[in-house]
Amino acid sequence: MPTAKKANGNNKDLEDLFLDGLKDIYYAEKKILKTLPKMAKGASEQQVAAAFEKHLAETEGQVERLEEVFEILGAAARGKTCPAIDGILEEGSEILQEYKGSTSLDAGLVGAAQAVEHYEIARYGTLIAWATTLGKDDVVALLNATLEEEKATDEALTALGEAGVNERAAERKAA
Repeated sequence: MPTAKKANGNNKDLEDLFLDGLKDIYYAEKKILKTLPKMAKGASEQQVAAAFEKHLAETEGQVERLEEVFEILGAAARGKTCPAIDGILEEGSEILQEYKGSTSLDAGLVGAAQAVEHYEIARYGTLIAWATTLGKDDVVALLNATLEEEKATDEALTALGEAGVNERAAERKAA
């Protein structure tokens, strides 16, 4: 029977927390891989669909990097259910359903994709800080490469919205 200390997590350390965080983001990236094709297919404008398709290819590389991290750590590449990403992706699915055929669909999809990016940026930033503290420089480099891609994707989505997706959604409503 587990002791009270073990049951409440007092024997866990930063290494355990780091591994749990990796499992969390691995789960998230795998879920995102399944969601991006639906978002690309649902988008009205080709440039929005193309942005999702580009991010799909990047996400495949990010999953491979995470698998390399697990290998370096000698741990199985396994996800851990992440309610945060499940909720964010569910919001995106709701936008796809509720705004299908609407002039605001693409603006909603871009916003939903940015919510995903912001989650990923926060998670990777934390993992990098922990890996740095743990002296895992080889892992830091891999995670940082992904963080930079996530930031670039967020900037690209912002540019997409500012380049007219949001305005077209507003203009079509007013017409």
